[in-house]
Amino acid sequence: MKIAVVGATGLVGGEMLKVLDERNVQFDELLLVASARSAGKKMSFKGKEYTVITLEEAVEAKPDLALFSAGGNTSLEWAPKFEEIGTVVIDNSSAWRMNDRIKLIVPEINGHELKIDHRIIANPNCSTIQMVMALAPLHKKYKMQRIVVSTYQSVTGTGKAAVDQLMDERAGKVGEKVYPHPIDMNALPHIDVFMENDYTKEEMKMVNETKKIFSDNSIGLSATCVRLPVMGGHSESVNVTFENDFDVAEVKEILANTPGVVLQDDPKNNLYPLPLNAHGKDEVFVGRIRRDESAANTLNMWIVADNLRKGAATNAVQIAEYMIEHSLVHPYGIER
Repeated sequence: MKIAVVGATGLVGGEMLKVLDERNVQFDELLLVASARSAGKKMSFKGKEYTVITLEEAVEAKPDLALFSAGGNTSLEWAPKFEEIGTVVIDNSSAWRMNDRIKLIVPEINGHELKIDHRIIANPNCSTIQMVMALAPLHKKYKMQRIVVSTYQSVTGTGKAAVDQLMDERAGKVGEKVYPHPIDMNALPHIDVFMENDYTKEEMKMVNETKKIFSDNSIGLSATCVRLPVMGGHSESVNVTFENDFDVAEVKEILANTPGVVLQDDPKNNLYPLPLNAHGKDEVFVGRIRRDESAANTLNMWIVADNLRKGAATNAVQIAEYMIEHSLVHPYGIER
């Protein structure tokens, strides 16, 4: 088993390596891959030193599995080149998510859709993953009709430069700006670019990806995505209307028994999910569960997860684990 991590020097790439280590994913050879400007850099993993290589070198090495977190343009150009040699590509960018031939996977929800001929697999958007993880068991029980979600997203979702901007502003230093406004002591209702319908690309990702993951275009969804001066994870206020009525106690019981979801709902003792507490964890945390008293069959909930973990790196590694476990990784008749 030969595994490549493409974008190994970035925030998500580094987290992928951490998750591979923590989950003890077995491999015989590891390739750390990045852009030409990072090639030759030395990195350590499990006490062994590795030299970062280029994408060209990685293709020549013919890995069995490649975890991509190097941006959409890189994925569009290079994922097909790895696909041609039989490599399974798990891509963390938005490049392939809405492509009809590409599966968009959260293993706990639709991992069963993966087949031997799927060589490029898309990892959903971080804010989509945590929301659907909490909603999937409720959709199965009560059938969702409409979702209204407002997100409160960590600067780590933008990358290291955004973290640097926040810390520079907090320290009163002048530095590189990746946001159009200050982020410290501020809230920016602007994540990614604005589309023709005046929603941002991030908001439309949540709309379109949710429908694809659940294979249900009838679900209505409206999203407002906000960037906050927060680190550790994304938070979401979700209002969901179901076809069938529910019992709040039963909703809590369902969520408490859902793998990968942790119920934190004790308002009397100030227990509810916080990004500070979600940092470094793989679970999705859910709380503030209450009936919307203004609409029928409608529920309010607060969902928090570390966007670099389940929202990105962990989900990608879990897809890899599923492919390995079900013998879907090794090539299908392609000369190696």
